[in-house]
Amino acid sequence: MSAAQPLPTADGEKDSLWQRELRQQFPLVAGHPELAYLDSAATSQKPRAVLEAVQTYLTTSNANAGRGTYPWANRTTELVESTRERVKEFLHDPEPGRSGVHFTSGTTEGLRTVARDWLVPYLGDGDEILVPFADHRAHLEPWLEAQRLLAGRGIDVQVRALPYQTVSGDYDHRALGEVVGPRTRFVAATHVHHVYGGDMNVHRIRAVVGPDVPICLDAAQSVGHLPVRLDDPALDVDFVVFSGHKAMALPGTGAVWARNTRGPAFRPDGWQGTPNTVGIVSLRAALDWLDAAGPDRIARWTAGLTTRLTDRLRHIGPYELLGCPASLAADSALAASQRRHGIVTFRHRDIPSDDLGFILFSHGFMVRADSLCQAGADPREGSVRVSLHVYNTVEEIDRLLTVLASLA
Repeated sequence: MSAAQPLPTADGEKDSLWQRELRQQFPLVAGHPELAYLDSAATSQKPRAVLEAVQTYLTTSNANAGRGTYPWANRTTELVESTRERVKEFLHDPEPGRSGVHFTSGTTEGLRTVARDWLVPYLGDGDEILVPFADHRAHLEPWLEAQRLLAGRGIDVQVRALPYQTVSGDYDHRALGEVVGPRTRFVAATHVHHVYGGDMNVHRIRAVVGPDVPICLDAAQSVGHLPVRLDDPALDVDFVVFSGHKAMALPGTGAVWARNTRGPAFRPDGWQGTPNTVGIVSLRAALDWLDAAGPDRIARWTAGLTTRLTDRLRHIGPYELLGCPASLAADSALAASQRRHGIVTFRHRDIPSDDLGFILFSHGFMVRADSLCQAGADPREGSVRVSLHVYNTVEEIDRLLTVLASLA
């Protein structure tokens, strides 16, 4: 089956032509047609526009930001500050004059910065926070660290677990009402789960906790993969934290967006030092590239590939697909609310996941095969994760299915 075959959507042929043009803009992908990179939830590949923007910056105006008055330094300072506004624009910030953007090395540092510099001063003795105990470890450890820091000051803060639906992996918003109390001061939630690939429906959390509780959103698997619109009432959150390297930019850069309407304004403590100017340049170029490509179209393409993979893999006997079963079939009544966004994780009944990862690479497929950094997971109980982006093709999915079926 050729890579040009369209997905079964209303604009299938048009989208297929669009996707082929975009795929050619990724030198590493286009230069290795024999390999299928299926690990974009770990890090995305970089389009030529991002690589060229970095090259241009380093060869025309490389300087430190905020520390000089000569033209190169001024241009770098302006680039850093304008990229803050570009992040707000990309996220469709409804009040850009009030919000703030702080650059970090990635999602992990961003979440720790919110925990240490904003949450610790905000909480008092007897307060409670709700955090995810089965999402990425980077979205659990910072809040436990904040609790320890407060305990060292004699302030007792209770950390309560967000309840989950056992089968789907989604948050259990019905049980959430039993956990929320008058001392609930903060909620940490994930936008798209890094193992199950499902939208975690943060609007349901807001409906339960009410209009006054700040919510911090781990958007590592959504920014750059699907539209993230903060002007949508369904995304009424106070912090959005994401990594640049998962959104077409270089490693070592990320951002914290803060709404600054609930609680104190977010201002990281301490001397910030030299920013990662090259990373910020790449982030600016990546956001421009993503907007030009169309986040809606990217999400539609990866959702189509995900549906193709799950709809067929669920009928191959030895495989267990993790996550909400209702999201597997394209015609499911819950497909809209539980749709998987470019992430499919599974196990083989007889083949250990790390072995399966090696087998798949021998056939040209690069996947993630381990415990996936999931908090609370037994590291001995691994799984295989296929994570997709716009450079992946129908032909790659069909080849993968053929190999997986041969192992049945």
